[in-house]
Amino acid sequence: MAQPALIPPHWETPAAAPTPSDELIAGLSAGQARISPKYFYDALGSKLFEAICDLPEYYPTRTEAEIFGAHQEAIAAAVGTGCTLIDLGAGNCAKAASLFGALQPRQYVPVDISAEFLHQSVQGLQRRFPAIPMQPLAMDFSATLVLPQQVDEQRRLFFYPGSSLGNFDPQQALAFLRRLRAALPADDGGLLIGLDLVKQTHVLEAAYDDTLGVTAAFNLNALNHVNRLIDADFNARDWRHVAFYNARSQRIEMHLEARRDLIVRWPGARRTFHQGERIHTEYSHKFSEQDILGLLEQAGFGGCRMWFDARRWFAVCHARAR
Repeated sequence: MAQPALIPPHWETPAAAPTPSDELIAGLSAGQARISPKYFYDALGSKLFEAICDLPEYYPTRTEAEIFGAHQEAIAAAVGTGCTLIDLGAGNCAKAASLFGALQPRQYVPVDISAEFLHQSVQGLQRRFPAIPMQPLAMDFSATLVLPQQVDEQRRLFFYPGSSLGNFDPQQALAFLRRLRAALPADDGGLLIGLDLVKQTHVLEAAYDDTLGVTAAFNLNALNHVNRLIDADFNARDWRHVAFYNARSQRIEMHLEARRDLIVRWPGARRTFHQGERIHTEYSHKFSEQDILGLLEQAGFGGCRMWFDARRWFAVCHARAR
């Protein structure tokens, strides 16, 4: 069978969205300095996250894979075959590819902020699955979602694994799910999502502060990415990785903490950071089953089905547009 030509990546930049430079400068200038977790994912950051997923402490990836493996037939029966599979935060596309046999998608649409890494991943995937049309989208979908006309409107299935929804606060998560619902025709299509559940603090904290320090490198690499994007002069050696579980808010928090008093400059501005001062880089909210059902219902999804691992550490959910 002849291999179809890979459709070139589509870069979508909505006019209303802030530029990375504006967003980063606003975050670094805020009273509580912050860097959005989407800026973890330059080419090196994407590779480091792949390494994190293989760490013994980082249970989410293998636990979610265990659920997909054990319940693939039931998931396929709930979803049906022939969907337009829209893979949000696709990375290396491995999670979606593991479902191709069961779901038999009519079109695969991997979406990721890291354009170079995405294109490399899809090139390899297209060689493995030449019969599946693929339309990679290099897009920041965290604040807006505009799908180009190349994406089939019929039977869209948004695939959002890895508990990435936990990076949003509860109101942001609801707004995000509502944007997904708005991109689905009435009573057509749905959502397949993986979500991390509340569990023991020591398990959660080890997953985000591993013994080898790979997560620390991943967090610190965000500073190198910021330097390139806004011509700043962060020195990663001046900062340390901090991660802890906030039980009251049901979330892991990740920060970068200044090791000493220092000044960071970018064009037209500078900021003093004192020893111990932190830059917030990520929240990873954890969910109860009721949290999940409530969010999906408020966002316009219904008919939710859930599958769990043996320890009930993680959930995979399918919900239909209603």
